Amino acid sequence: MNSEAVIIEAILAAPVDKVWKAITDERQMRQWYFNVSAFKPKAGFEFTFEGPVNGKAFTHRCRVTAAEAYKKLAYIWKYEGHSGESLVTFELYPGGNTTRIKLTHSGTESFPEEISNSGREYFVQLWDQLMNKSLPEFLIK
Repeated sequence: MNSEAVIIEAILAAPVDKVWKAITDERQMRQWYFNVSAFKPKAGFEFTFEGPVNGKAFTHRCRVTAAEAYKKLAYIWKYEGHSGESLVTFELYPGGNTTRIKLTHSGTESFPEEISNSGREYFVQLWDQLMNKSLPEFLIK
């Protein structure tokens, strides 16, 4: 299995404070990301959300590991009842009225075949959709 991290970068037509709020405010996250149970950008905060993987529903269990306002957000991403653990990191680079965002998702190769039978490509498609379509469309509303 490919152990290379998924990395997606995008230039968003929004200032860094607006992007930070979109990735850390639970009400906003529900509009473009997933229906998170709750969210606080604070190390140690745990949250969950339901989501399909390969047509099957899974509970995602996450724990914030780093939160540096307007710069970086990272959290552990696991699937309830399954082995494996990955790390999702958002890095923000302000550019006035734009923000460059870099998403890195590492460790996806640790998930069992039931979850990752499409391998890294599943996560590439997921994050590409979120970073290059869902989030930019949300930000221009």
